[in-house]
Amino acid sequence: MPFLARPKAPRKQRSFWKELPILIGIAVVLALVIKTFLLQAFSIPSDSMQNTLQRGDRVLVDKLTPWFGNKPERGEVVVFHDPGGWLGEAPRSEGFGARVQDVLSGIGLMPSAEDQDLIKRVIAVGGDTVECHKGGSVLVNGEAVDESDYLYPGNTPCDDRPFGPIEVPEGRLWVMGDHRQDSLDSRYHQNLAFQGTVSEDDVVGRAVVIAWPVSRWGTLPVPGSLDALAGQAAVGAPGAVALAGAVPLVLWRRRRAAAGQPAWTRGPVG
Repeated sequence: MPFLARPKAPRKQRSFWKELPILIGIAVVLALVIKTFLLQAFSIPSDSMQNTLQRGDRVLVDKLTPWFGNKPERGEVVVFHDPGGWLGEAPRSEGFGARVQDVLSGIGLMPSAEDQDLIKRVIAVGGDTVECHKGGSVLVNGEAVDESDYLYPGNTPCDDRPFGPIEVPEGRLWVMGDHRQDSLDSRYHQNLAFQGTVSEDDVVGRAVVIAWPVSRWGTLPVPGSLDALAGQAAVGAPGAVALAGAVPLVLWRRRRAAAGQPAWTRGPVG
């Protein structure tokens, strides 16, 4: 009589609470990847980009396209590191709330409280000549730019700070705030090296969407007047995207365990 092996009892499924740390771990790893390579949240601390952006808005910045060699284009709203001398040293906040923010900002769920970053609109890129004279419009390569789509109501293009002509060096950008009379932008740093232009290497990425508050949710398109041709990345909060990616993985693992199959092995072969 042939020996019949007893079928193995199905592996006992772990409880949800035992799976929860795995879910959280996957979400954190995905959030770190997203923050490093895809999207990062930034908070707007001033009025320099009104009415496009309001103080306290949270924007998501596309960090992916620069990895494929794409460079900032005219009309894009970009976040960039302080080139040096644009910002004073920010005071270090203390306490439990500051430590929590440090942890959450580290994985991209909150903006950092200490990043020395700025947000402005790209007006001219490397190789352009840009200028603006009192009573006139901003000129890029001799052509007037129609800024009616984004210039703060009641502002003039540059009456408070005429400039130029300035030839923007290759690999650098001339940036200005939309609230022109309340923005310490390239115009105010012409005494520094490169006449107030910003290196493309200092650019963190392009702001593509206002993510918070919900009442102000919307994309940040490139004005047609600047003839910018730039793609927009898919938008989503890093933490939410990470969690959404982690949930299917854990559910798949639980189904395989319930079926008596090792959780992380490939299916049957042959």
